[in-house]
Amino acid sequence: MSIEQIAKQSLNHMHGSLASVDTALLRQMRDNSLRDCFRRMDETAHRMEHVATIHGKEYIDDAAARSVNATLYTMQRTAGPLVWIAIGDTNGADYAPLKPMALRKVCLLICIGQHTQALHQAFEGILPAVVDAQDVPSAVELAARYPTDNARIVLSPATPAGGTAEQTAHQFIRQVNEI
Repeated sequence: MSIEQIAKQSLNHMHGSLASVDTALLRQMRDNSLRDCFRRMDETAHRMEHVATIHGKEYIDDAAARSVNATLYTMQRTAGPLVWIAIGDTNGADYAPLKPMALRKVCLLICIGQHTQALHQAFEGILPAVVDAQDVPSAVELAARYPTDNARIVLSPATPAGGTAEQTAHQFIRQVNEI
């Protein structure tokens, strides 16, 4: 695995990978075994996966980004303008690390769920638009109608709320395919 492929991994995966290398070196594992470990770590489902490009908008499934840091990584790696679909949280997530990157790249934030107050408090006034949607299908419909050419529509929850990553991703993919 090349250094570029390792760099594409989320910080959590990269730190885990480096810890695995240390362990492997201590155990004197062969290079092929190390390569296999790194390849498997890169196959995380629903992490920055291209779903479709429709009417000049690319839809990206990042439902496995269940933390602020994972969403930050996604924003850093994805060219703007972004329509970010996030899920509201009752656990008091600290969105401060996302603000500088969101300010540079996000043209619309769509907040899913009933507990979107923290997202509104963090991003209203710094992003051009922050709106609510009841669920993933409604959010995809709003994003599809947003008048921005060449946008990337990214479902990146930034929270563990809203069901499993698998459920959220399937709703997103199904709705994108119905556009």
